[in-house]
Amino acid sequence: MAAFVRAVETGSLSAAARSLPSSLTSVSRQISALGEHFGTRLLLRTTRQLALTDDGRILYERAKSILGEVGEIEAALARDPHQPSGRIRLSSPSLIGRLVIAPLLVEFLRRYPALSVDLLLIDRAVDMIEEDIHLAIRIGRLRDSQLITRKLTDLQMIVCASPDYLARRGEPRTPGDLATHDCLVFSDSPGSAEWRFADGTKTGRKFRISGRLWMNSLDALLAAARDGAGIVRAPSWQVQSDLLSGRLQRLLIGHEPAPTPLQLMLQPARLASPKIRAFVDYLVEQWGKIDAFRTPRGGTSGIREH
Repeated sequence: MAAFVRAVETGSLSAAARSLPSSLTSVSRQISALGEHFGTRLLLRTTRQLALTDDGRILYERAKSILGEVGEIEAALARDPHQPSGRIRLSSPSLIGRLVIAPLLVEFLRRYPALSVDLLLIDRAVDMIEEDIHLAIRIGRLRDSQLITRKLTDLQMIVCASPDYLARRGEPRTPGDLATHDCLVFSDSPGSAEWRFADGTKTGRKFRISGRLWMNSLDALLAAARDGAGIVRAPSWQVQSDLLSGRLQRLLIGHEPAPTPLQLMLQPARLASPKIRAFVDYLVEQWGKIDAFRTPRGGTSGIREH
């Protein structure tokens, strides 16, 4: 597997042989034996480079993960058991990662000098195995997942606007009133927009809104809301200071949807890793100190399996 992964990453068998180091014949035989073992062809050779077959691409992603875990085992057996070491790969939604997670990493690295962290800001659900992600922060509930989760808090989406805008346009009394207001929409692609509100059911109801301004940056959208451009929907933690200062006013409080859980996810095989345990414990410890998440409907819970 090591020879196969190195060949893919270097682009040729000869380059893989030089980097291992090994002989070209040995590398070629090992990769051929690997393909024979799985009963499939892994690589296609062109005049310039190697190309993965579909089966080869599947094996490549899994092999990287397997080799990474073997390396962690070797490191665990060789290191001081009281001092976690190695590298942690963590993914997070970009906004939470940039404003919340990144500032916490300085103290974590100070506490654990033998650890390193890769923070990936990704606004999509990652494949933790294929992308070799050790921990992932995700918003919302997972369905049919074998991942282990630790709930960090509940996120409450709220609707708000500046006093200046409300003085000019009036305050919406029901979600249906938003169709006649200037709404500021956070999305990657402009088009028709809907916001979900509570209606007495478990899932709530979606209401069509009038989106006059679309942006894929919530920071920029909130700045426009403070300047009176319209009504915005945002996580309560992000606008807490604006609400306290009066720059924004909370609207439609009785219609707000149920909060959504923010969860830390990891593969069951990673749970015994000292470095993963150290990070999980640190993050939960620090999360309770963040003022923006100290809401009555927030809180943390223990590890549980889905």
